[in-house]
Amino acid sequence: MTGAERHTGNGVTDGLERHAGNGMTDGLERLWTPHRMTYVSGEDRPEGGYDKPDGCPFCLAPRLPAEESLVVARGERVFAVLNLYPYNPGHLLVCPYRHVPDYTDLDLAETAELAAFTQTAMRVVRRVSNAHGFNLGMNQGGVAGAGIAEHLHQHVVPRWGGDANFMPVIGQTKVLPQLLADTRNLFIRAWPN
Repeated sequence: MTGAERHTGNGVTDGLERHAGNGMTDGLERLWTPHRMTYVSGEDRPEGGYDKPDGCPFCLAPRLPAEESLVVARGERVFAVLNLYPYNPGHLLVCPYRHVPDYTDLDLAETAELAAFTQTAMRVVRRVSNAHGFNLGMNQGGVAGAGIAEHLHQHVVPRWGGDANFMPVIGQTKVLPQLLADTRNLFIRAWPN
């Protein structure tokens, strides 16, 4: 424990540090989540990795039977699937069917459909769960945080006022008020045909 860690008043630190390593405050708050290192390092990857479509969960998801799949909607070139490890309830991924790693690998038709599916996903999530906002993004490459860098995917993460809390960090718990299968069924019913 360093003197720069903030104390909660009962002798326990809250995991936040505010120093630049030289004892000087740098104004940044840091949340240490070492339990995520397994995910970042790829230790939980399948034996063959994600490089080839036969080991890629995004290539496998559309082929799963409906009762096992988290796929919400299918297009001609892309599909929407619930994230198995969501940051927030209703966290969707929009993926091309084609196993490509980089946004620049998409052709114009894939790019257009990915954008349209992202817009539709936002509308559906708002309709079903009244999301106040969204985080949208793609992590391009492992160094940028992509857990499955070999298959492009667009994150659509719903946000609500007050949804960020210390439960995952302090309690090692993510509160999700609904089963993924139930969320999937709501989204499927709300997705326009």
